[in-house]
Amino acid sequence: QVQLVESGGGLVQAGDSLRLSCVVSGRTFRNYAMGWFRQAPGKEREFVAAISWSGGSTACADSVKGRFTISRDNSKNTAWLQMNSLKPEDTAAYYCSASRSIVAVTTQGAYDYWGQGTQVTVSS
Repeated sequence: QVQLVESGGGLVQAGDSLRLSCVVSGRTFRNYAMGWFRQAPGKEREFVAAISWSGGSTACADSVKGRFTISRDNSKNTAWLQMNSLKPEDTAAYYCSASRSIVAVTTQGAYDYWGQGTQVTVSS
């Protein structure tokens, strides 16, 4: 079984930055692609960013392109989501996920394991 624990969320002002962390335990971290999704109140969960098992390939949603960066360190079993120039519309619960597909997949159905989520609130 794979466990994912997110941290780093909080309340910030528009224009600020946050870095979310996701620590993975239970299986070999480098065997999994990692992704970040978010869900705002009353909305469906949506894709934010993904990274391949090696870190050599990434993908991100158009809404965050140029502001958010996904990265990973396989020696630390950790993935990060660096979020810059935050906007009120980025307010959501952010979820880390792991996929056995190893490439940077963007669809929720491709992910096998999920964390509990961390809340990000951006005030205007």
